[in-house]
Amino acid sequence: MRNSPFWWILIGFMVLVDLYFFQALKTVTHASPGRTRMIIYISYWVLSALAIITLIMLPYLHFEKQNKFIKTIIFSVTAAIFFAKLLACFFFLIDDIRRGVQWLIRRFSSSKKIEQDFETAERISRSAFLSWTGMIAGTGLFGTLIYGFGNKYRYQVKRIKLSFSNLPAGFKGMKMVQISDIHSGSLTNKKAVMKGVQKIINEKPDLILFTGDLVNNESHEMNDYMDVFDKVKAPMGVYSTLGNHDYGDYVNWDSEEDKKANLEKLKQVHAGLGWRLLMNEHVIVERGNDKIALIGIENWSAKARFPKYGDMRKAYAGSESFPFKILMSHDPSHWKAEILDEYKDIDLMLSGHTHGMQFGVEIPGLKWSPVQYFYKEWAGLYEKDAQKLYVNRGYGFIGYPGRVGILPEITVFEFI
Repeated sequence: MRNSPFWWILIGFMVLVDLYFFQALKTVTHASPGRTRMIIYISYWVLSALAIITLIMLPYLHFEKQNKFIKTIIFSVTAAIFFAKLLACFFFLIDDIRRGVQWLIRRFSSSKKIEQDFETAERISRSAFLSWTGMIAGTGLFGTLIYGFGNKYRYQVKRIKLSFSNLPAGFKGMKMVQISDIHSGSLTNKKAVMKGVQKIINEKPDLILFTGDLVNNESHEMNDYMDVFDKVKAPMGVYSTLGNHDYGDYVNWDSEEDKKANLEKLKQVHAGLGWRLLMNEHVIVERGNDKIALIGIENWSAKARFPKYGDMRKAYAGSESFPFKILMSHDPSHWKAEILDEYKDIDLMLSGHTHGMQFGVEIPGLKWSPVQYFYKEWAGLYEKDAQKLYVNRGYGFIGYPGRVGILPEITVFEFI
């Protein structure tokens, strides 16, 4: 990553954002005494330089595993500062567009009156109001992201009642738990993670399903958490699938053999937890005298930047005769891209992947996250005719070590 052109483009973009932000900073401080302005300017550029240097050096900082939290926090604070400045620059840009329109009108207008009307506006290089608004908005975002650090282990239990006309009688009243996106490589507080697992245990579910992304990249990330997640058990079994992060696609491996070996070790991790990993296959789940089909496929995404390892035809073959089918597929874009049109007898699909972007608003009457502009189905329950999709908000986190508005989720389904 550190040697990629994208990385250096990002660094260059950060420098441009700093320069642009500084112009507005000069506007809001122009009335301050010279000594005060000098202190503010020096402080600004020292902090900005430290942020950029930190981002450049971060890949080279080899923290011990137990201190990966420090590395994550350093990166996250740096990123929070950058995004706060970026938000502020949005307001500055609005002001510059306003100034540009005024300049164009004055430049090409033959009316002396209009010229006079804009003489005062032209003398004001930038709107103090919009500059202050941008800085306040940026500061608010920065504070919100810092606050979100404390929410990453605040596991919420979502209770969903599901009704299907074709559900076999033996499965009425069944309690099923879904978890997704553990991302063990990001976890740093084993005690807090265990509290979430205890919430799962306390539900006493009949069946537990995990819908992918057990690790960030490498199988060894689970080493410290085997004795936590092996407590996740249910009388009817625990079944799992793979997500896009489980394949090691985001690591520069020494060889293709090393990458394949990592995936094989990850499969062994699932087995070591006592979880039945479904790799483009289905199993028959029994309750009483009734049976349903549980289908699990490897990652399948309709988004070009994510892989299609899943083979729905292979996984589905042989399940046709069962009256009710549940599909575990990590990426929710799979639902509209393939399932709704080609597999109309898939009654319930369970996904994760989006994390609700770990940032958004969920209050009565309002459900929003930036991720909705990329995924139409991004959190919660969706329905089309008789088919249903549920998108879990994720148990863990990746990148930003926090949650704002979109808390980590344990989903409890009751079939009625």
